[in-house]
Amino acid sequence: MGAMKHVTYAERALFLDDDSADWLMEYARALGSAGLTDTVTLRAIGTDGNEMEATFLLNASTELLMQTTRNHLVGPSNDEAVGYMQERTRLILTPPPARTVEDPLDNS
Repeated sequence: MGAMKHVTYAERALFLDDDSADWLMEYARALGSAGLTDTVTLRAIGTDGNEMEATFLLNASTELLMQTTRNHLVGPSNDEAVGYMQERTRLILTPPPARTVEDPLDNS
């Protein structure tokens, strides 16, 4: 795992790997712009150095602060959660085109 980011949420601080932190911010932005809400649980490292799980409530009022850090911690993997945030962000920002439902009685 690469670099880490120092994340502040609800007056609590923790460390997330860069990919998780970046997608958390991007997903929060997408949800906020669409007026939607979701929760995401990520594995992180607390300021005490212990591994933990943190659940983030993301909506238009979410306040996140991401800061780079020079620590040498190795963050836990969040591949599944990052994939979820990537897919949901894509659907919010570029929704699939609307399709019409064909009338089953229409024989034309």
